[in-house]
Amino acid sequence: MKTILFHPERDADAIPQAAAILRRGGLLGIPTETVYGLGADALNETAVRHIFEAKGRPQDNPLIIHVPDASGGAVLAGAADHDPAPAGDRSLANYRRA
Repeated sequence: MKTILFHPERDADAIPQAAAILRRGGLLGIPTETVYGLGADALNETAVRHIFEAKGRPQDNPLIIHVPDASGGAVLAGAADHDPAPAGDRSLANYRRA
């Protein structure tokens, strides 16, 4: 495993580089006000499995998924049913391709 520290306050390429890691199925440690979160593409089964492995988390203990707005939740609900996201919406499906 390779550790890379990103400094978006000093490096304009930091966020695009971190996003590329997520698109490739990698994991990111993300600092918050209280803890570090472990982030991955929630629609990538391999990436999600890696979160469970990295945390030693039992498979029956679900993960929390953060979305940018209510439409992101609708996209995830559709992904669970294997329905494509509506064209032109401002949703996770569009963020993944950015």
